Amino acid sequence: MDGQQNSNQPFLPALLPMAGALLAILAGLAAALAGFGHRWGWWHYRTGFTVLKAAAYSGIAAAALSLAGLIIARPLLLRQGVVLSLAGMLIGLVTAGVPWSWTRTAKQMPVIHDITTDTGNPPQFIAVLPLRKDAPNPAQYGGPDVAAQQRKGYPHIVPLRLPLPPDRAFEQALAAAREMGWQIVDAHPNEGRIEATDTTFWFGFKDDVVIRITPETTEGSRIDVRSVSREGRSDVGTNAKRILAYFRKLKRTN
Repeated sequence: MDGQQNSNQPFLPALLPMAGALLAILAGLAAALAGFGHRWGWWHYRTGFTVLKAAAYSGIAAAALSLAGLIIARPLLLRQGVVLSLAGMLIGLVTAGVPWSWTRTAKQMPVIHDITTDTGNPPQFIAVLPLRKDAPNPAQYGGPDVAAQQRKGYPHIVPLRLPLPPDRAFEQALAAAREMGWQIVDAHPNEGRIEATDTTFWFGFKDDVVIRITPETTEGSRIDVRSVSREGRSDVGTNAKRILAYFRKLKRTN
């Protein structure tokens, strides 16, 4: 009888690592669906943020549960329990870490969603306007207040100058936009204007981009870019990162 009781002792300590790992997996799936649910049209992005917040708290609980399981399982040499506990801690912390990083970044960034390399005379949307007719955020530039916030938060967002005539600069600018995976809405070589839409991977946010190519010297061109989110007060730096990534790609072609 005593031998049977001793053989069953590892059963209870094994439950804790399993519970922690299961909760971590469920939290991770909820976090993933928080964004994809909005992308697939299941719910509003604010609902997605609420799901993400709940997933983050669940991830913290899963990590704590897994840590407790590790403390119990390790002295008993329960290898499976140790592995499950470590997995639960890792998945739980990653699930909680992603929204924490977003929140931390959002607090450091200006609460704007319209970024341009020319705040005095920003490139204007034309072809994209019908696509934004139901968008919460207007296509019109916000003026001096937005410009001041951008200069403070993103002083490195400036025009790109290329040692190319406008026609060749336009060709390279259009090719780079396509390589970025953007959906080209319109391209007018005579006007030096390119309009496109970029869709973010996780939440599926639609952000519109307009590129303006103008001659600056006898053999040079100036590239201005404006990237604007259709919804959300703050873009958490997404539009600025998009412009910089586009310029990096464009520079590599020269």
